Amino acid sequence: MTVHHQLTAVLQQAVQAAQTAGALPPFESPEITIERPREASFGDYASPTPLKLARVARMAPIKIAQAIADHLPATEYIAEVTVAPPGFINIRLTNERLQQVLVDVLAEGDEYGRVHLGDGQKAQIECVSANPTGPIHIGRTRGGVMGDTLARAMRLAGYDVVLEYYYNDAGRQITMLGESTKIRYLQLLGQDVELGPDHYQGDYITDIARELQTMHGDVLQAEPTDYFGSYAKDKIAQSQKETLRRINIVFDVYFNEQSLYENGRVWEALETLQEKGYVYKKDGAQWFKTTEFGDDKDRVLVKKTGEPTYRMPDIAYHWDKAQRGFDLVVDFFGPDHHATAPQVLMGVQALGYPTDFVRTVLHQIISIIKDGQEMKMSTRAGTFVALDDVLDEVGPDPIRYFMISRSGNSPIDFDLNLALERSDKNPVYYIQNAHVRCAGIFRKWAEASGTADADVGADLSLLTHENELAFMRKAMELSAVIEQMTLTSEPHHIAFYAYDLAAAFHPTYEKCRVLHDDVPEPLRLARLRFYRAAKQLFAHVLNLMGMSAPEIM
Repeated sequence: MTVHHQLTAVLQQAVQAAQTAGALPPFESPEITIERPREASFGDYASPTPLKLARVARMAPIKIAQAIADHLPATEYIAEVTVAPPGFINIRLTNERLQQVLVDVLAEGDEYGRVHLGDGQKAQIECVSANPTGPIHIGRTRGGVMGDTLARAMRLAGYDVVLEYYYNDAGRQITMLGESTKIRYLQLLGQDVELGPDHYQGDYITDIARELQTMHGDVLQAEPTDYFGSYAKDKIAQSQKETLRRINIVFDVYFNEQSLYENGRVWEALETLQEKGYVYKKDGAQWFKTTEFGDDKDRVLVKKTGEPTYRMPDIAYHWDKAQRGFDLVVDFFGPDHHATAPQVLMGVQALGYPTDFVRTVLHQIISIIKDGQEMKMSTRAGTFVALDDVLDEVGPDPIRYFMISRSGNSPIDFDLNLALERSDKNPVYYIQNAHVRCAGIFRKWAEASGTADADVGADLSLLTHENELAFMRKAMELSAVIEQMTLTSEPHHIAFYAYDLAAAFHPTYEKCRVLHDDVPEPLRLARLRFYRAAKQLFAHVLNLMGMSAPEIM
């Protein structure tokens, strides 16, 4: 049980005990709130619950707080309880409870911070889902990193998570891809043909056409554009997978939109909507009565040409998700899905499924800054900033960190110059350097003593320096961060936590020396144990963000 849950339980007991003793009137207790106080001097944890009880108890919050504090059961881990205006209960933990976190980190390893929110439940996370019409550009990367990071946290929260990539490999964009590739192929053969404004202009199209020419010469001239589109689509899709592996994202499932046409699910979904009375014809098109679900106007599902709009296969895809039995689905979309995502869920609801199992997370755009200038991006025009190019320049770790460094509601300026900086101004360097410093301690210790594990059994009660205790307090928060990420589907919390953990560590490293000659041997061994736990914790947190934990930098 986490400290948050332990404190919640004892406060609930205290409320009931105070009511039994007559110090509080009878009422149904609301949910107990436990949080970190604004000032460390107030204590390790605080509860504003008395403020919420004032109305039902018809008492001043400060009197409610005192009544609860007076009836807290005795525990081995609470050192002090104080009451502060206007109605806070401040709790300070014993040093022994803080020191226990070091034991827990080393014993639990990559399981440290586990919570049990999703035990026995299946979850699916959909992210990236870039069209297979060009290399993945950096703008598409944010949702992928957010989704993969959340998946790592949710697995630690007990969920059986499927990370899924939905390929939009059908429709007009694939037709345009085929036309673009064939035109480039014919140009390589010397024919006088030109790309139109809607065609894909990037050099990667010419590279694919040249590959076809190398393999087949001029014998493909009579092949339909579908042939070229299919080849280009598969080639680009494979390249996208390889690029995502470079950034440490590997999907469990690649779901092709085309399969929804091949197995008839798109038309089955349309027919079902028709049978339920949610589709009508107007001007030759088929319209979905989204106004019956709160939309401001009805939406076209099938154009008068017979071609489905993007809503139709997306509805069929989410219908498929519902039928696969996921307890929770999280969709990471860019800002261009703000209007369409609710319409898709209206379709699922019309098909007979509740949609409260789906969370839609919309993230804002990314701007790439280099030398103070923003770099422009457009896949169709071929002026995009490819993820591979950014990986070649800065590596995967800065990209992963900066993509979750802010809430999805906020745009991100990804400064390539800052990502390369080897100083504390760069948060990636700042966090990873904490792990490097720990690793350096153990290299020096091994060289000096030749003993790798002398700290086993060290007396951790000697770790009472205020910086050591501050780090332990921060280490204790990981399970609360995992719970918060899981409940809100907001992966930026782990980035904030990692930075705060490093901020607690670096002053400790400076002030709590371990290898200096004036450090007594028992304290030296205790601090070696401390830094061993810190090293393990930083490696764990970095892995939760999909980042590496370097031994040297």
